[in-house]
Amino acid sequence: MHVYRTSFAFRNRAFPVEGGGKALQFVYGSRQLTTKGGLTVASATTHLYRNEGYKAAVRGIQLPCCSPDEVVFAADFAQSLYCHLLCGLLYADEVRTVFAVFGHNLVLALQTLERAWEELCHDIRRGALSPARVTEPELRQAVSALLAKPNPALADEVARRCAEARLGGWRGLVHALWPNARYVHTIVTGSMEHYVRKLRHYAGGLPLVAMDYGSSEGMVGANVEPEVPPDSATFAVLPNIAYFEFIPLKTTTNGGGGSRADCTDTGGTSYSSGADPVGLTEVTVGEHYEVVMTTFAGLYRYRLGDVVKVAGFYNSTPKLKFVSRGSIGPTLCINVDKNTEQDVQLAVDGAAEILTSSSRLEVVDYTSHADVSTDPGHYVVFWELSGEAAADGVLQRCCDELDRRFVDAGYVSARKTRAIGPLELRVLRRGAFQKVLHHCLSLGAPANQFKLPRCVARSNSGVLQVLSDNTIKIFFSTTYD
Repeated sequence: MHVYRTSFAFRNRAFPVEGGGKALQFVYGSRQLTTKGGLTVASATTHLYRNEGYKAAVRGIQLPCCSPDEVVFAADFAQSLYCHLLCGLLYADEVRTVFAVFGHNLVLALQTLERAWEELCHDIRRGALSPARVTEPELRQAVSALLAKPNPALADEVARRCAEARLGGWRGLVHALWPNARYVHTIVTGSMEHYVRKLRHYAGGLPLVAMDYGSSEGMVGANVEPEVPPDSATFAVLPNIAYFEFIPLKTTTNGGGGSRADCTDTGGTSYSSGADPVGLTEVTVGEHYEVVMTTFAGLYRYRLGDVVKVAGFYNSTPKLKFVSRGSIGPTLCINVDKNTEQDVQLAVDGAAEILTSSSRLEVVDYTSHADVSTDPGHYVVFWELSGEAAADGVLQRCCDELDRRFVDAGYVSARKTRAIGPLELRVLRRGAFQKVLHHCLSLGAPANQFKLPRCVARSNSGVLQVLSDNTIKIFFSTTYD
């Protein structure tokens, strides 16, 4: 709770919320399991939202949620998402903050709104839930109590706002529908960085605030500068929530284009350690470290694997900039090449500029795979686009640029000697990554914790099959021909 209270105090100072209101929270619970030893196992969100002590503790620092608990803990993700949107629209003028744990969840919710706004307006107009959209009895009962009676005036107003937003390409959708919202709050670091541009598009001029820095093992730091753009966000370590140590890391640039030390380069870099850990006040500004924590829950000198950069100090505690999660090892690797999750993101961002400038389309989402079923092995990058109007010539240029953007020395030399084959770009039909999400949910993954893997391992045959089944175009790089 200490992290939540601290970050709330700084957020409320930067973006004061006065006069009450509600929070539109796209939060999803999951099933709770009991181990043979009698311990309850579930996602962190599920534990918190089912804990009455937590609910009582956050009442003073958190606005009431638009959605009842039945929506949060609904068994079906699609029904829960639809009801979250409906509840948010019912309280449209009372919403003060818009929240999701991960940026992906928020983008998915707003993309769903683009497709379902007419149905939502129809439900509001009739004062009754769509029997096709929502079938769970407890969920229907809870949300129907909020609908209460037909509200054609609200339905007309929501429809007008959505129609205007659609004409503008849905830019500023959040501000249009929830005009009294003060900010959008979600995780946009690590693998969620890809969604920052889309979230800014939806938010319009509404501030996008990065959430605090934590992991499944425990919280690390609070965002004490919420007004800072999310791509520049830092997190002040709270020294009384755990005992923190930091392993110094050395960065080695393996290709041209700059140093990965500032996370803005295009050069392949690996991190190596060997020095002894240093304490909280012994870190050096500008240096990179791996976080080690000893927690009250029982973890002893646990290595998170996260790479962070010390951006400065807040009083005497370091402010950390998140660099990458678990990037001590490579994400894509066929032989001597080593490309991390961030290398993939940089390559995709660079190639996507060609797509945007040539066809005004966007890369909705992406992932990658090191395919060693062929000889030689090669990289495969999967793209889902915002439309289907991209010319093959444009996509071929994107494919070539993707290959060119992987500048790790091992990869470049292996490509030139044909030890690694041409990069393959696969364009997926729209909605493909939602099918990946539903596939993972069907295996028991909690919706609130879902993160699209930026590199799909060979062992993840189910996801690879979904991607293969939804491939509509294939291109091979000619960069090193």
